[in-house]
Amino acid sequence: MQKMTVVTGVVLDNETVLTLEEMCESCGVSVEIVREMVDEGVLEPLATGNSGPQFPARALQRLQTALRLQRDLDINLAGVALALDLLQEIRALRTRLRVLER
Repeated sequence: MQKMTVVTGVVLDNETVLTLEEMCESCGVSVEIVREMVDEGVLEPLATGNSGPQFPARALQRLQTALRLQRDLDINLAGVALALDLLQEIRALRTRLRVLER
């Protein structure tokens, strides 16, 4: 008998908003780590309400990338913020280039 693995997921769209706890749970990190990233400018919450900060769904991918940069390249938070901004700019420039090439 073969062992079966079940993978579940959630589709996030541009309208989805995540709480601080959901961000932490999704990436397996502590609240402190996410707050440090907010303080350093790596992540930007949409608003802070009674239940704490809320983040756009795209912030989850940014958090995952930031964690990989820290883990794999041992980059500090200031460096992570800069690297993420540069990666975002590269994506935007590539998009513009594709449009201009048409």
